[in-house]
Amino acid sequence: MKITSVKTVLLTGPCTNDPFLREARQLRSAAFIEIATDTELVGLGETYAGYFCPETVPAIVEFFEPILVGQSVDDIPELWRRMYRCGNFWCRVGLGAIVLTGIEAALWDLKGKLLRQPVYELLGGRRHDRLRAYATGGPSNYPKSKLAAKADHYLKLGFKGFKVGAGCFQDGEREMLAGAAAAEFEADKLAFLRQHCGADICICLDGHMGNRPADDAWNLDTAKVVLKAVEPYNLFFFEEPLPYTNYRDYAELTRSTTVPVAGGECLSTMSEWQVYLDHDSFAIAQPDASYNAGLFHFMEIARAWEQRGKRIATHAWGAGGSLMQNIHGAFAAANTCIVEVAPDFAGLHREVMGDSFQMKDGDVLPPQTPGLGIQLTDQIKRRYPFVPGSGEFNSVPGKILTT
Repeated sequence: MKITSVKTVLLTGPCTNDPFLREARQLRSAAFIEIATDTELVGLGETYAGYFCPETVPAIVEFFEPILVGQSVDDIPELWRRMYRCGNFWCRVGLGAIVLTGIEAALWDLKGKLLRQPVYELLGGRRHDRLRAYATGGPSNYPKSKLAAKADHYLKLGFKGFKVGAGCFQDGEREMLAGAAAAEFEADKLAFLRQHCGADICICLDGHMGNRPADDAWNLDTAKVVLKAVEPYNLFFFEEPLPYTNYRDYAELTRSTTVPVAGGECLSTMSEWQVYLDHDSFAIAQPDASYNAGLFHFMEIARAWEQRGKRIATHAWGAGGSLMQNIHGAFAAANTCIVEVAPDFAGLHREVMGDSFQMKDGDVLPPQTPGLGIQLTDQIKRRYPFVPGSGEFNSVPGKILTT
């Protein structure tokens, strides 16, 4: 079997069917990579870059295509090294490496289909019978009656855990406090959620500080006082309480609290991860197998944190390909403690994954379909045509997000 072409498919569809998340985000864009062969088999992967800057992906894929045409999938790490070396001036980290993630995933999908095995078996074998899942809740919708309804919605979908954002989202506006006011607000929120949901429900909090402007992000002093205030409420983890501008601050924060500090979704390659690893900057690492350079590198990251005696919790907020890539990586990594799942799927999840994604009693079950278990039919492509400008970005003067 030889590769004959490598192409990008850009799509736009409803972000989610979750009525609470829809208050903040209506559409999602996605970038899928299709690898055709001289057989009937086609490999499919997703790069998380398609959620943010989809228009940039096709040109990067076209740049790498000649390296793969005519090759087999016998040695995927070697094909990755060739692509990475060819673009080493601009893809050591960042966008080039993130797009490589989608290409590499399509190679694994193709090999899994060829060998009739799920991808996690190709990554070293399944290490878990099932994995706990939590629902991505996005912002904390207020007033509290709406926050309670939001939590109830996820529990009714079968989840036994969920994640909500720091601050609040009310009347279409996000509000984020700082200092003692932030600590008081987050402690009050978690006291309310614990009373409403009970002690057995897994609750995570997300600071989203990897996606805030530098002058609006929490500093170390605010993060410390907030985490100290929420210690009594048994958080599973507190994600991204700081921006990624200073690994030393993350390390100091992690040492200062009993709340597990989680992070890493914005780190694209092992060279970025290594700095945070060397300084024990996270209690729980959050690699994303549609972002961090590839599934082979996802496994390297997971093993490196395992050697430190630390766990990973997959990040997954792309479309259905992204979710399935992370699920396969999670089942292959021995130290996975929980997986992120976008709840209440819309079409770019459900139609892409079909029956490959299965959850029972709040746990994700190992996929059984050969490859990644994802598909892009002609019907899906026609149903969700790409809308230019539908990627998510932070609005600034001159470029305002309207979708």
